[in-house]
Formats: sequence, C-alpha cells, structure tokens
Amino acid sequence: MTAFLISNMAPIMFASLVIVLLLGYPAAFSLGAVGLIYALVGIGLGQFQPDFLQALPERVYGVMNNDTLLAIPFFTFMGLVLERSGMAEDLLDTIGQLFGTIRGGLAYAVVFVGALLAATTGVVAASVISMGLISLPIMLRYGYDRRMAAGIIAASGTLAQIIPPSLVLIVMADQLGKSVGDMYEGAFIPGLVLAGLYAGYSFLVTLIFPKAAPGLPADAIGFREKDGSRGLLSLGALFLASCVFGWFMMRNSDTHGADFVVLSMFNGIVFAFFVAVLNWILDKLTGFRFLSQMAQQTTFVMVPPLFLIFLVLGTIFIGVATPTEGGAMGAAGALILGAIKRRLNWDLIRQATESTAKLSAFVVFILVGARVFSLTFYGVNGHVWVENLLTSLPGGQIGFLIFVNAFVFVLAFFLDFFELAFIVIPLLGPAAEHLGIDLIWFGVILGVNMQTSFMHPPFGFALFYLRSVAPKEPYTDRVTGKRMEPVTTGQIYWGAVPFVVIQIIMVLLVIAFPAMVMHYKGGLSTVDPNSIKIEVPQIDLPPLDFGPPKQ
Repeated sequence: MTAFLISNMAPIMFASLVIVLLLGYPAAFSLGAVGLIYALVGIGLGQFQPDFLQALPERVYGVMNNDTLLAIPFFTFMGLVLERSGMAEDLLDTIGQLFGTIRGGLAYAVVFVGALLAATTGVVAASVISMGLISLPIMLRYGYDRRMAAGIIAASGTLAQIIPPSLVLIVMADQLGKSVGDMYEGAFIPGLVLAGLYAGYSFLVTLIFPKAAPGLPADAIGFREKDGSRGLLSLGALFLASCVFGWFMMRNSDTHGADFVVLSMFNGIVFAFFVAVLNWILDKLTGFRFLSQMAQQTTFVMVPPLFLIFLVLGTIFIGVATPTEGGAMGAAGALILGAIKRRLNWDLIRQATESTAKLSAFVVFILVGARVFSLTFYGVNGHVWVENLLTSLPGGQIGFLIFVNAFVFVLAFFLDFFELAFIVIPLLGPAAEHLGIDLIWFGVILGVNMQTSFMHPPFGFALFYLRSVAPKEPYTDRVTGKRMEPVTTGQIYWGAVPFVVIQIIMVLLVIAFPAMVMHYKGGLSTVDPNSIKIEVPQIDLPPLDFGPPKQ
C-alpha cells in the first residue's frame, strides 16, 4: 500500500484538490490545505525529508517580492476610479447618439464602449456594471430583445479580460515566466477581432430579427445643427484627417504591429483634440464653428480614454515603462480625469482603495495557496506526470491545444479565471514549451478561453454583475412613462449563450492564425543562428624565415 501511494501520489493529490474544490471550499485554502496534508503524508511515508517544508517560507516570500504582481492593484484602482468618474456614462451617451437611427446602433455602441473601457479599466466588473446601469434601461426603452441586450452588455464587459491592460494577462505572463509587455502586445489584435465578432453578431441579428435590435427614433437624437442635420460629414472629415496625420507622423518610423497602431493613434488624437479646442475657442469668441456639435462632442468624449490608453499601453509597448510603471501612470491619469470631471472626492478614493485592497488580497491569498500546493506537487514529480500525460496526446501541438482548451473550458464552469491561472497554467506551461509551442501564443489562447468563465451559465461572474443591476421587478420608465417588464435570470443566461459560442470560435481562430499573436516578434531577427556560416577568406602570406639566432 505504501509503495502504491508513493508511486501514485501525484494523481491522487490532483484528484483530491478537484474534489475539495467541487465541495465548495475557497480555492486559496483548498490549495494550501491539500498541499500541507500531502506534504505531511509524504514525510510520514518517507518520501520527503523531515525538513521538506522549510522551503515554504522562501516560496511565500517570493510571492510578496514579485514586482510584476504590483501592476494588479494599480490597474484595479485605475478601473474603479474611472468607473465612478462618469467616463462610461459620457461614452455610452455620445456613441449611442452617434450610431443614432441605425438598426442595432445601441448594440454597436455598447461593443465599442466595452472595448474602450476594457483598454482603460482592465476590470470586468467595472465595465459590466457601468454599461448595465447606463445602457440596459435605454435598450429596453426602445424595444430591444431582453436576451440580446443582456448578452451584448455582459459579453462586451468581458472584453476587459483579453484586451490589455487585462489583469488575467498579467497573471498569465507571471505564471508562464514571460514578459507582460509581450503578452499585452500579443493579445492586442485578438481582443480587437473578438470585439469585431460581437459587432458582426449584432449585425446578423438585425438582419434576421430586425425587431430584436431597432434603431433609435429620430426624436431621440440630439447634437443637431441649426439646419437639422446631424453633422456626421464633419465628424467623418475630422476622423479621416486625424488618421492621415497619425500615419504621416509615423511614416518613417521603424515601429511595427501594435506599437505602430498605438503611436499613430496618439498622434491622431492630439491632432483631433487640437482642432476641437480651436473650434470651441472660435465658437465662443466669434460664433463661427467649422466642426459640428457631434464632431466636437465626440472628440471631447473620446480623447480622455484614448489618451489614457496611450499613457498605459503605449508606454509599455514602446519600452518606456514597465507594466507596473504603466499601471501607476494609469492610476494617476484616472485621478486626474476624475478631478477634471469634478467627481473626485474622498468617498470615491476610499471606496476604490478598499475594493483594490480586497481584490489584491484575494489574488495574493490564492497565489500563496498555489505556492504551497505546487511545493508538494513538484516534490512528488507531479509536473513530470502532467507533462508526460499531455505530451503523449495524439495530434502533436494541435491535439494538445484542442485537449487543453476543452479541459480549461470545462473547468471554467466551476473556477474563475484567477483560480484557473494559478492552478492550471503552471501545470500546462512546461508541457506546451516541451512541444515547441510559443508561450505567449499559448497564453493568449488560454486567455480567450478563460474569458468564457465570466459567461458560463449558471456561475458566470459577468452574468451575476448584470443580474445585480438589471431590473428584477416591473418598473415605470422615467422617460416614456410606460410600464416595463423586468429582465429575468433566464433571459440573461440565454442571452449569454451565443457569445460563449463566439468566444469558442475566437479560440479556434487564434489557433488557426497564430500570426494574430506572433506579430509581437516582428521587431526581432528571424534568422536562425544555426544557419549562419562565417567564412574567412584565405590569404597567401610569404613564408617566415627567422634565420639563425643572433650572437
């Protein structure tokens, strides 16, 4: 019996952890308890030395001394301050007006704003709650299908999971031993493509079920000119001029990929902001304006989050700042934006600080528990057992990726993304590296997959966040005065299903087209060092004659 336990300690230990987690115990304490219990069992069986656990304090101190994880409280604080600064409200109101009478316009606005909030906050809860409070009543007011409205809000909020500066990408990079900047750059395009798939689904819904996503009535559209026009031509001209200016400033640059996009965007928004300010000054002084109200309002609303994106991501991508420093600048920028909007007060800072401390403590406790578990699991050669199990799968790299993604998808029904990142990723990373899989590509694939953990009925956190702000009882709309029916939990769950399917499709797309991620290597040499041959030309030299030694 002793020999059987010693030889099979790794699978028994892993199965015990799964059982304890399924019983509902907190992940941090489950990991720590299973690790300690089996460490004592191993010592009792003679598998470990009696001083085996003396390595534990050093591993726990390594968690506390990890500079990369400092970025988590900074980005969390930034997102919570922005949530309360009114930025989401201004964005949704203006972008909703911009799409106007287009069928499905509010759905497009929610996806667009969700992507912007994801690139500034990095916190799913902040995005889902903000858009649920602001846009859900408007969508219900104008006749949107409740499943469509709930699904598009929850899914757009989860874009904060994959679009940098995502918190899970920080943890993923740390667990895989890779650069957070590379992980951010690799996830940039897949995040934008996923947002495009959400918008594409909304477009299909408007074609097949026109009544599910109607456009706004004409009398609900504001920001009109004196002649009654909406001024979209002026906005289009400003957008085109900003794009041309951004490209012109970067035409001779050696940057590539996401770096080029972010820096071009920065130059473009500086140009647009300067033009909008000049238009505002002329209007105040002379009454003359060359931009429409819609163009000016859109510019003033869009510039702050776009500038914050550059402040955070741009400085990381171009190598000026580390992710921790970028998060610190983002937190400072969020405070400045809150002060400019006159919504910054002591109560807001206190609430954001308390929420940041709770989330940071939650992450650190899980990581400490994971360190305790991994100490024992590695001691029984569990990593070797997992690696041999995974590398022996049929199909090579593709077979491995399909199995791993199916495995993570099922686990996401029961575990959230932090628990998945700390428990599963350290076991999968060595096997992926052994098979020659790029770990940044692997991390982005799993990041998209783990995004489904927010959308899985019945335990998806995004669904819970939306449920907390969606109307539970019949209510009277404050604008129309009509009696409105509530949004049921079943409608929220059914609305999430199509977007879970879209996320699975996105996983397959990233696997099929690795160039979406691998562009992060674009600045590096692609020459194989083993193929380099150095040939030294032969030089004919006259023979040397030293002669007899001198007397």
